[in-house]
Amino acid sequence: MILTITEENYLKAILKLTIDKGEKVATNAISAEMSTTAASVTDMLKKLAEKKLITYEKYYGVRLSKSGEQVAKSLVRKHRLWEVFLVEKLGFAWDEVHDMAEQLEHVRSDELVLRLEKYLGNPKFDPHGDPIPDEKGNMQERKQIALSDMQPGQKGVVVGVKDTAAAFLKFLDSLSISLGTGIQVKEKIQYDQSILLKLASGKELMLSKQVGDNLFIRPK
Repeated sequence: MILTITEENYLKAILKLTIDKGEKVATNAISAEMSTTAASVTDMLKKLAEKKLITYEKYYGVRLSKSGEQVAKSLVRKHRLWEVFLVEKLGFAWDEVHDMAEQLEHVRSDELVLRLEKYLGNPKFDPHGDPIPDEKGNMQERKQIALSDMQPGQKGVVVGVKDTAAAFLKFLDSLSISLGTGIQVKEKIQYDQSILLKLASGKELMLSKQVGDNLFIRPK
């Protein structure tokens, strides 16, 4: 089945929202994720339902079919492998690769993807700490919690980010925070839940709850 890039992007967006929000996804959530009108979303959902890539009932939400999920996970797999390639082999920063990977993920050669994966050493996670689906769509799970859920005295290692926007990643760079950075929560401020953080380097930082919500930590 040949799909348009727009159709593929919708399937990937539905997968993301399914993971974030639950089994069924509301059309208004898809509209917000795709930055388009509700009418455009409804038209696209009808097309995807006709191709049996989703199940869609008006007012009851959207769910990926098995074939729709396979397409979406394949896109995510390609996207994250290309991000690894761009960072590790071409030297791009982690805040530069998302848009390029968005274009490269639509390359349809399965053989190219398999060779790319092998060339990269079969990575399990992308440069932002997100798991890379294998050829069958399985993803490696990892014990992680949001920094904002940690308690004073707890230690851990930064293993991922929820927000992959370039502005957030550049902000983390300015704080010397990246994947693998060791941290310890020194204090949580009761008033606004901001976090006093100590890095393994000894540097101390005061971070907002918003930053804490968007940093994933593997506790020690």
